[in-house]
Amino acid sequence: MSLTIAAITFGIVFLAELPDKTALASLVLGTRYRASYVFAGIAAAFALQVGLALAAGSLLALLPQRWVEGVTGVLFLAGAVMLLWPKGDEDEDGEAKEPSSTNFWKVAGASFLVVAVAEFGDLTQIMTANLAAKYADPLSVGIGAWLALCAVSGIAILGGQKLLQYVPMKVIVRVAAGIMLLMASISLFKAITG
Repeated sequence: MSLTIAAITFGIVFLAELPDKTALASLVLGTRYRASYVFAGIAAAFALQVGLALAAGSLLALLPQRWVEGVTGVLFLAGAVMLLWPKGDEDEDGEAKEPSSTNFWKVAGASFLVVAVAEFGDLTQIMTANLAAKYADPLSVGIGAWLALCAVSGIAILGGQKLLQYVPMKVIVRVAAGIMLLMASISLFKAITG
């Protein structure tokens, strides 16, 4: 286990997840139901999503190193474009159906389903797969990614609106995109130069 790789993964995934719809869903669910119940469901969903991303990254790691650098560079570049591309009004329909009660299993289950569906194929899941392939250390990448995802949702649940009072979402998105562009540049440079 490499703390450096876990820390790098944490930083990248944390910044990329901040402007994501999952943070908003966490915030909304956290304001309606007991925070610990919501967090339990969300943390379980993130564990599933990170596991799927690590499996995909392990398959990607079977490619020759130059190919891995090229693929990860292109995917990081695509991620930066996705963050910077202007979005229309996002349709929030059907994102979460309110549980019929405040029972732990219903709230945690609804939270799990909302996040599991919202994160499937999401930018942070793709980034986690890229990082797992790039560093060939799935444990460190998995722990870093899972902690980052849980941290963002925890912050959103406990008061994400406070962050937006001090740091505009545009700044957060631009910082995340800048880091992804840097990672794309490094990976593509390594792919080209061998």
